[in-house]
Parts: sequence; structure tokens; C-alpha cells
Amino acid sequence: MKYTLKNESIMSFNDSEGTRFPKYTSQLINWANQNAQGTRPRIVGQLSDLFPEFQESGEDMTIENWRKWYIERHPMAIDTAADKIEAQIENLRSAIELIDREMIEAWVEDLVITKTFNGLYVQRAILASLAEQRRASYRLATPAEESTGIDGYVGATPYSIKPHTYKNMERLPEEICEKMIYYTKTKTGLSIEVEE
Repeated sequence: MKYTLKNESIMSFNDSEGTRFPKYTSQLINWANQNAQGTRPRIVGQLSDLFPEFQESGEDMTIENWRKWYIERHPMAIDTAADKIEAQIENLRSAIELIDREMIEAWVEDLVITKTFNGLYVQRAILASLAEQRRASYRLATPAEESTGIDGYVGATPYSIKPHTYKNMERLPEEICEKMIYYTKTKTGLSIEVEE
């Protein structure tokens, strides 16, 4: 048997009622918290470790007992987290004042044009960076070369460039005989693995 259990049902079964927030406010607080890192383990403790400790404490499993148990052990955590988030909310409040139509249009163009181009067209950047490391020239493949699985050359060596997930595919859509370059997109750029 398979089924899903929604968060609202979990709270209901656990006799715990969540707080309702005005529209958009929870999203903004969450965003501010991501920047402020107010609820990181160094601030509020490692909750995935603390809750099992609470369960083993012998206390009745109620939200009130969890609150009391947690606050006894981390009396300043909630205030400290809230202070960090509040400071970030003030930063957001100041930033919102700077946003006008012109900035919004520039942001949309940067996303749709620049970031899309650089995010989806990684072959040139990968070949250029590898060529720089090897002190060699590079070039993108011709359409005829692309049809054989080559994305470009560094010096005289042909390479095929694929996302790292391609490496783990059980049945590949094509057979590539060239050296491979695998990449993984990260939060800060690309992680690249070059086959030697």
C-alpha cells in the first residue's frame, strides 16, 4: 500500500498547530534566514540529534514538553536566530527601496539572456579553461564533428563534454570513442572531471 501524508495531517495527528503567517511573509523570512544562516546548527543546535535525545528523555511526547526540553538546553538559540534574521530583513527592506522597473528589466534580461546562455552553453568555457591549464589552443567542433560525438578540441585532442549524470546512465544514447569531460553544476559554478 502506498499513500502520502500531508504536513497539515502530520500536525493534526501530532496535536500541534503551525503558525499562520500573512501572505509572502513566511517566504521573505525564509529567504532572509537563508542569507543570515540564523537556524544553522551552530546557532540552534543539530535538531536531528536533539530530537532523538528528547524522545529518549522519558518526557511525554507533546509539543509543549519538546519546547520546554529544548529551551532548557538552548535558552538563547531562538533569540539569537531571530536577531540574525531580523538584521537580514532590515537589509532586504533597504534593498527593496532600490528596486525600480529599470532594475527589474535588467534582472530579467540577465536571467533570461546572460545566465541562460552561460548556464546552458558550458562547452566553450570548459574547453577554454582546460586549454588554459594545458597551455594549448582550443576550438569548438564543426557540425560534422559534433555528429560523431565530439564537442571540441584542446590542442589536437578531441573531447566530448557531458553532464556527470551521463556517466552513470545504464544505456547510453550514443557510443562516444573520444576522451570525455564530465561536469556537474554547483551553486558556485562547475565541477569538471577530465578523462585522461
